[in-house]
Amino acid sequence: MSRKKHLRKSAHYSNKLSVEDLINAESELGRTIFGPIPAGHQREFFALKKNVWIWHENWSDKFGKLQEMTIRYEVYPTGVYKKPNGGKYQRIEGAELNNFRQAAKMYLDLVKTRLYC
Repeated sequence: MSRKKHLRKSAHYSNKLSVEDLINAESELGRTIFGPIPAGHQREFFALKKNVWIWHENWSDKFGKLQEMTIRYEVYPTGVYKKPNGGKYQRIEGAELNNFRQAAKMYLDLVKTRLYC
């Protein structure tokens, strides 16, 4: 049985899956919304909690050294804040905020229609 079919079948029994299983299944869908993943890259995008989102990508540079970028987004009534690579929180606005909103909506639509259908 393919992994995708297994996830669809398992989605109806999601109470038997661990939180980690569900996050991994959601992330498999979330990573697809940003277009093709370049060779040698790994990408994750998922909702960790109701108001916390994670985008992570890693790859090897031309010297073979592992490079990583992780951005934690936190959504509050006062705005959306990002924390890149464990740095300081920054409020996002304008095009970046619109892009985040679109990505979150696409993610929620994908997860709802393909995983928890």
